[in-house]
Amino acid sequence: MIIFPNAKINVGLYVTEKRNDGYHNLETIFLPIPLYDALELTPAVSALLSIHGSEVPGASTDNLVWRAYKLLQQEYPNRIPSLAIHLLKQIPMGAGLGGGSADGAFMLRLLNTTFELGISDERLEQYALQLGSDCPIFIRNKAAFATGRGELLTDLPLSLQGYSLQLVCPQLHISTTMAFGQMKPRPAPFDLRQLPQLPITEWKHYVQNDFERTIFPHFPELEQIKQALYAQGAVYAAMSGTGSTVYGIFPKGEKAREAIFSKYKTYLLDL
Repeated sequence: MIIFPNAKINVGLYVTEKRNDGYHNLETIFLPIPLYDALELTPAVSALLSIHGSEVPGASTDNLVWRAYKLLQQEYPNRIPSLAIHLLKQIPMGAGLGGGSADGAFMLRLLNTTFELGISDERLEQYALQLGSDCPIFIRNKAAFATGRGELLTDLPLSLQGYSLQLVCPQLHISTTMAFGQMKPRPAPFDLRQLPQLPITEWKHYVQNDFERTIFPHFPELEQIKQALYAQGAVYAAMSGTGSTVYGIFPKGEKAREAIFSKYKTYLLDL
């Protein structure tokens, strides 16, 4: 029993309002991308989670995969047995690519299909929201316009087929508290739902990630990476989420080759 959780990027990210509950309202597009972790279940006498391939901060019981397992096991105690859960990490942690959220959401999906629980996608999204605001997108796992905290999703006919995506992943820790704490919300300057009708060559004139305004001054090398991607031929480049990954979209098969990228972990993905 194995499944392959995939990452996402944000195309555009606007922080539009501070909410009374302490969260912020957002407008963004979530776009799944073909960069994968691996998640496997095997029968076990007692439940355990083992994580391979990357150092994951915190206790394994804090991991979203484990929380997803315990969440559904409490709901279906006679259907879900003790399991050995093996997670192989390939998606960089803390990189704005949603790897942890994907793992948790895909765990819900895997338990649902493996043990034939019959949970609808709508209900799975509700369970996923208990894990985190950007977990529900990985239940439907297709391009979507997101509002609210990122959990209110509308499918969007957006495809980057025919392009390549280059991810540049510096090993930087960016505090989400810092990123949001310095943010001044504003109305979205562009309606991201119009993006499928806008030529990708025009995106850089309209589509922004608001967190670049608060994060780039503290981490100038991220802005240098973005500008280098454009200089090397990217048709669009931006930071994903609150970082630290910066991505460039290129004509298929092309990528940035400047020496600046050799010191970072990079991925080239065909979309």
